[in-house]
Amino acid sequence: MRAMLLVMAVVLVQAQSTPPKSMPPDVGSGRVAWFDITTTDLSRSKEFYGKLFDWKFNPLQGTNLAVEIVSGGSAIGTIRVAEGQISPFNGVVYVQVADIRESCKKATELGGTLVPGFPFDLTNRTGAIGLIRDPVGHPVGMYSRTPLAQPKSGSK
Repeated sequence: MRAMLLVMAVVLVQAQSTPPKSMPPDVGSGRVAWFDITTTDLSRSKEFYGKLFDWKFNPLQGTNLAVEIVSGGSAIGTIRVAEGQISPFNGVVYVQVADIRESCKKATELGGTLVPGFPFDLTNRTGAIGLIRDPVGHPVGMYSRTPLAQPKSGSK
């Protein structure tokens, strides 16, 4: 009995000395803190988003149907295999990018589809947004703090 109590005490001390998993970064109220992207093709989605946003992916323990998305060294969401067909009414998350036109172009080069009417400037030229569908149909928004460049006068 005494030996068992000693073993339990050692295990408890070791568990307490293990640093806790760090909290996700505090991004502030109203900002995207975490998101899930559903897909019908996990490897294709990882390739698309990895190349588009330079995201990295970590496996999730206990499943091969989802991966954790890592950006700038921080976990920010997951990509998960859908339990059915992807709906065009899924929520849209907007990812900040430096250049909206360049990012929309890159998305189409990687197999995504630009939604008609995008990109466009936000009210008061506070930036611009683009909306794409990834290669398996999931809608994803992109936001740039820089408005679209205005065409030079005299150009068509």
